[in-house]
Amino acid sequence: MEIACLQTAGTTGDPEANLAALEVAAGDAVARGAELLVTPEMFLTGYDLGPDTPERVRALAPGLLDRVRDTARRHGLALVVGMPEVEGGHCYNVAVFVGPDGEVLGRHRKVHLFGDVDRAAFSAGDQLVSTVRFRGLTIAMLICYDVEFPEAVRAAAIAGAHLVVVPTAQMHPFEWVAEQLVRVRAWENQVYVAYVDHDGHEGAFDYVGRSSVVGPDGVVLASVEHGEALLVARVDADRVVRQRRENPYLTDRRGPLYGALVQD
Repeated sequence: MEIACLQTAGTTGDPEANLAALEVAAGDAVARGAELLVTPEMFLTGYDLGPDTPERVRALAPGLLDRVRDTARRHGLALVVGMPEVEGGHCYNVAVFVGPDGEVLGRHRKVHLFGDVDRAAFSAGDQLVSTVRFRGLTIAMLICYDVEFPEAVRAAAIAGAHLVVVPTAQMHPFEWVAEQLVRVRAWENQVYVAYVDHDGHEGAFDYVGRSSVVGPDGVVLASVEHGEALLVARVDADRVVRQRRENPYLTDRRGPLYGALVQD
């Protein structure tokens, strides 16, 4: 399956502009043969909206998911889109997986909150990894800081993921995460990793860009450093199977010995 990843600066605090950009990217992705498009973290509203970020993201959240579902239906394209979600008085930093018919197939609420912006605006999700079965692939969703915890990507691999999609808002000075850690996560778990970042400046952050799709052997299949770009790469479940035979970390694990390492 071909997947597309949108790196963009986006328009902070302007969902209409970002929905319009999603529409254009969706059309481009379909024209290039993609069946799934992934956006950055909090793409529809922006991530750092200033001192009143908590209030602004809550105010902007209503109705966004319905608009995303409409876009998916219009293009016959699956989407993983970063946005805020309000439920039961809590606001979550969410990646929503919408199928090409507009059906919501899954969502991931960011588990590991990073820094003041996350902690001030959002409640933490309580599901380490979220997976969706789509077009013969098991696709796991994480958000930004989640991928920096080895337990999260390992949990995705154990759950059978072929691909881990990671909408992110990675900022300077953490270029090394995008350049090195993402490749390690793919290699040590024999999964594809699609790491999809903002670019440019927003609020207090200078985003590092450096979006990429990495294969289960740690090889970068598509990447861009800066600027707006739509990356397209092929994900092949058979390649994951072959790589796990050649690099048997998952089968050679000795799980019963690791219990104490994951306890608080």
